Amino acid sequence: MPETEAGAIIVISSHVVRGTVGNRAAVFALESLGYPVWALPTVILPWHPGHGLSTRVTIGADDFSCMIDDLIASPWIGEVRAVLSGYLGAPHQVEGVARLVEALKQRNAEVFYACDPVIGDAGGLYVPEATAVAIRDRLLPLANLATPNRFELAWLCGGAALETNTAILEAALSLGPSRMLVTSAIAMMAGGTGNLYLTGNHALLAEHRLIENPPNGTGDLLAAVFLARILEGLNDERALQMATASVFEVIARTARRGADELTLEQDVSSLSTPMAMVQMRRLMHPGQIRRR
Repeated sequence: MPETEAGAIIVISSHVVRGTVGNRAAVFALESLGYPVWALPTVILPWHPGHGLSTRVTIGADDFSCMIDDLIASPWIGEVRAVLSGYLGAPHQVEGVARLVEALKQRNAEVFYACDPVIGDAGGLYVPEATAVAIRDRLLPLANLATPNRFELAWLCGGAALETNTAILEAALSLGPSRMLVTSAIAMMAGGTGNLYLTGNHALLAEHRLIENPPNGTGDLLAAVFLARILEGLNDERALQMATASVFEVIARTARRGADELTLEQDVSSLSTPMAMVQMRRLMHPGQIRRR
C-alpha cells in the first residue's frame, strides 16, 4: 500500500523496552500493513508491569503539552489520516490528545480518531479514576471508533455488569461513538470468546476459540489492526473478521511457542493474510429491538 494512499497514523500509548504492548504492538502492526506511523509515548517502562516491578517514566504535563503543540504546528501535519490513542498515564495527557484530535479534525474533518480506553480489566481500574473519567468525558465524544473491553465498557457506562450481548449492545449504543468494538464479549460457541461490533447499521459478533492466559497486548493489537482494515476501505464485516483472525492467530502461535510476549516479529503473515477460522454472526441491532 503506497504511503500516498495510506496516510500517516499518530499512535499515542505506552512504550516498553522489552515486549509487545502499547505502542510496541500497535506501531509494528500498522507499519506491517503499510501505514506510516508517528509514535508518541505516554509512559516508558522496561517491561509490562505484569512481569514485575520496574521503573516507570510518565511524560510530564509540560513536556507532553509541548510535544502536542509541535505536532499540531508540524509542516507535515497534512500527512495524518488517523489518530489511535491507547494507554494514557495521567489526566493531562487526555487533554493533550483531545487538543490534537480537535486541531486535526478542524483542519480536515475526515481525520479518523480511534480511542482505545485502556483503563482496566476484570480486576478493576489500573489507571487513576481521574484519568478514566477524563477519557470518558473528553475523548469518547471525539471518537469515530472506541475499542473497550467488556469491563471498560461497563465502567464507562456506570459500572453495571454486562452479562449478555444484549446488555453489551445497549451499553455500547449509549456510550456515544458511532463505531464500537467490544472485546471479551459473550461467545455463543462453547469454549470461545468474541469481539462484538456495533455501528448504526450493524451488530456483528466475531468468535474464536478461547486461549487461556494470553500475553498482554492483544487489545492494543486488535485496535491497531481493525483501524488499519477500516482505513483500507473494507466493509464492516470483513474488517472485523480479518482483524479478529489476525489477533487470534498471533495468540495461538505465541501460545504454541510458550512465549510470554506476543511474537509479532515471527507472525507478520498473520497480520497481513490471516488464515485462522473465525465464526461470524449477525445479531439483532438494539434499534431493531426498540422498533418492535
